[in-house]
This record gives sequence, C-alpha cells and structure tokens, in this order.
Amino acid sequence: MLLRSGLFVAPDNRGFAAAFVAVVSLILLRVWVNQPLDRVQARLRDFSEDVLAFLTISLLGVLASYSDAAATSGFSDATLAHYDALLHFDWLVWYRAVAAHAALQYLGEAAYFTIYVSPIVLIGYFAVTQQRARSRQFLATFWLGVVITLALFPLFPAEGPLAYLWHGQIPYMPTSALYQEQLIPALRLHRVTDIDLGALRGLVCAPSFHTVSGVIFVATAWPVRHLRWPILAINAAMLLATPIEGTHYLSDMVAGLLVALTAITIVTLWQRARVAKVRQDCGSLSAM
Repeated sequence: MLLRSGLFVAPDNRGFAAAFVAVVSLILLRVWVNQPLDRVQARLRDFSEDVLAFLTISLLGVLASYSDAAATSGFSDATLAHYDALLHFDWLVWYRAVAAHAALQYLGEAAYFTIYVSPIVLIGYFAVTQQRARSRQFLATFWLGVVITLALFPLFPAEGPLAYLWHGQIPYMPTSALYQEQLIPALRLHRVTDIDLGALRGLVCAPSFHTVSGVIFVATAWPVRHLRWPILAINAAMLLATPIEGTHYLSDMVAGLLVALTAITIVTLWQRARVAKVRQDCGSLSAM
C-alpha cells in the first residue's frame, strides 16, 4: 500500500530508531524465553509476544492510514456535521468550554493519551494470570477493529470539526490539531513521501479509532473483576476527551462504537464456534 502511494518510512530519524529498538528488544526477549523454565519466564514469553503483536498491529494500522488517506477524494464534514445536528450535539459548545478552562485542557490531553495505558494493563494481566486465550482474543478483536476502521475510512475522509466549524483565531489547539486538514491534501498530491515514525499523526476522522479502542478495552476488561471499573473509568475519561482532543464529531464516535461492537461480535462468535468444534471432536474421539 505504501509503495502504491509513493510513501516510504524514513529510516534516518529518532522515531525509526526507537521503533526498531523496541521491536528488536521484544523479539530478543521472546526468543530468550522460548522454552520457559518456570512461570516467570512463561509470563515474560506471553507478555513480550503479545506486546509485540499489539505494537505491530498498531504501527501497521497507522502506516496504512497514510496510504488510505492518499487514495481519498473530497471531505465528508458536511455530512458528519449534519448527523451531529440530528444527534443534538454541538461541538462548538464543547470546544468553547474547553478553550475557556486550562484545567479541562490538561485533563483532556492526559485522558486522550490513556489509549496507550489500557492495552498494556490488559496484556500484562493476562500474561501474569497465564490466560493466553483471552489475550489472543483481545488481540484478534483489536486487529479486526483496525481492519474495519481502515476499510471505512476512505468512505468518510474529513478535515475534522475544528477546521470545518471554527472560524477565526484558534484559542486552544487540541492534541490532534489540524493534521487532517493539512496532511490529507498533501498526501493526495504526493507532497508527502517520507513518513517519520516519531511524528505519526491520526488521519482517521470517521470512524473514531479512539472510540473503537475504548469500547474494545472495556469489553475485554469487563469479565475481570479487578480490572472492570478502573478500565471503565480510564476509557470513559478518554472518550469524553475525544471530541475535542481528537477533533471528532459525535457521529464519528457512534461509527466507532458500531465498529467495535461488530469486531467484538465476530471474534466472539468465531471463538465459540472453535470451542464447539473442539468439543465435538473430543466427543467423537471418546466415542471411538
């Protein structure tokens, strides 16, 4: 996809070096504990393997969004803003409230970045409790959420509500800034060719991937009594911050919710079908 779009990952920067070190370190750790001698090494094996899988899915997903964006045309902001009006959601009211209160800005920015916290907590918990199947189900659901989001993104490319709705001087620049408005046209015109892994930007407006992730994180943690409420609280705060810090319409978030529920349902049904087949096969062997 990157080659087709004329895009390349720039290797001569700190972002590439950091990603390379992280991936190689996880691979070496996984190889070292390939044949675990005790439970500690087994937990290290599972943790390193699953973090590597999560990191790979995330990195490839972000890179694919650049190629996706380069192949789009036009913007869907008018449609998304129309759906927000039908939902009685006024993005400008939320933005003015945040712009007027520094505390909301700091809290929103911190909450928005917790998208990196929940997956590490979940993967770490499943590794410590040696629930490999649960961790794999989480990774499969997250992967499917990424795939569906990338498949839908070209249908709804958008500048974002800050660029589309706000006119005049910007009193507060959210975390996502105006990257969608600036980068997507540049990618379409092939004015951007090198991708800096240290400066990756979120280009997907609809569906909101923060919403996709938050719902999947909460659904994964919900059966675990010790994680249920902390993960719910963290992700509720993240979702409240998403309209402003992620410059998303509410309709983006509704679409993200539907994507997450679709991914969760598909993987759950697939898992149940696998379990049923294993039981059937075991029953057939017992009968023999």
